[in-house]
Amino acid sequence: MNGNKIINWLLEGDVSIQYQVQRDLLDSEQKVLRQRIEKEGWGARFLSRRSENGHWGQGFYQPKWTSTHYTLLDLKYLAISPDNQEIKQTLNLILNDNRGRDGGIVHRSQAVRSDVCLNGMFMNYACYFRVAEKGLESMVDFLISQQMKDGGFNCHSNSCGAVHSSLHTSLSVAEGILEYAQNGYQYRLAELLEAECGCREFMLRHRLFRSDRTGEIIHQKLLMLSYPSRWRYDILRALDYFRIAAVDYDPRMDDAVRILLKKRRNDGTWPLQARHPGQSHFEMEESGNPSRWNTLRALRVLDHFQKGVIS
Repeated sequence: MNGNKIINWLLEGDVSIQYQVQRDLLDSEQKVLRQRIEKEGWGARFLSRRSENGHWGQGFYQPKWTSTHYTLLDLKYLAISPDNQEIKQTLNLILNDNRGRDGGIVHRSQAVRSDVCLNGMFMNYACYFRVAEKGLESMVDFLISQQMKDGGFNCHSNSCGAVHSSLHTSLSVAEGILEYAQNGYQYRLAELLEAECGCREFMLRHRLFRSDRTGEIIHQKLLMLSYPSRWRYDILRALDYFRIAAVDYDPRMDDAVRILLKKRRNDGTWPLQARHPGQSHFEMEESGNPSRWNTLRALRVLDHFQKGVIS
């Protein structure tokens, strides 16, 4: 496919894909398209699975990936309207019922410690859906207290004595802080932005997927193009974060971009290479096939970084 054919192919996808293609690739904000996301296609299907108790699945965090937590993350990435009232009601339930002793959000009410990665993801969608700032303050305090000396975060920092940050957790926290800042929240904002810079530098120090000590690939799964990403880090998710954050191209992204370009198929699309095991409400795309999600995300990353990207 040539460029126009790829755009047309993308525009034949779900309304959430159509909206993001218009917004991110064609620079056209289509409000009517966005309004349709909760009424048809994937958005409507996710919303239809909400129970009368205000949750999805068996509650806030069970089971993966049909729980409230991961469903709200999916809905956020569909670009559904942040004004959806049902979602706001659910978020208020979580803030009331899942507050840990350490101030963070816990995956179950009796949990002793909050999970750092979970709190980064929660901040990501809670800020997108514009919960009241007061409800986030103790979680902000918790996250700031968990930053590690190398600049990043690790979900085991407060439980198993981790001494080195995790790419998975650092990216989740960075995404949450970015959403917090972009939606105008102010509580301890300067400290959070400093922490986000630490996460960025941590990822770049690893060239997005390499050991900072040996230069070897940390794990091949970091190079696989999956969607939804869930809590897992991969190079496309990381590059898309840097795009959303309007970060300039850094030469330490070179290796990741080379790999992304090599994954482009002869028809100009990118595949869905893997799915993360677990229950799901439904599959948006099939593994091994051309992926509108990955093609959209790859194209907008390359478009953002076009002046610095390796040809």
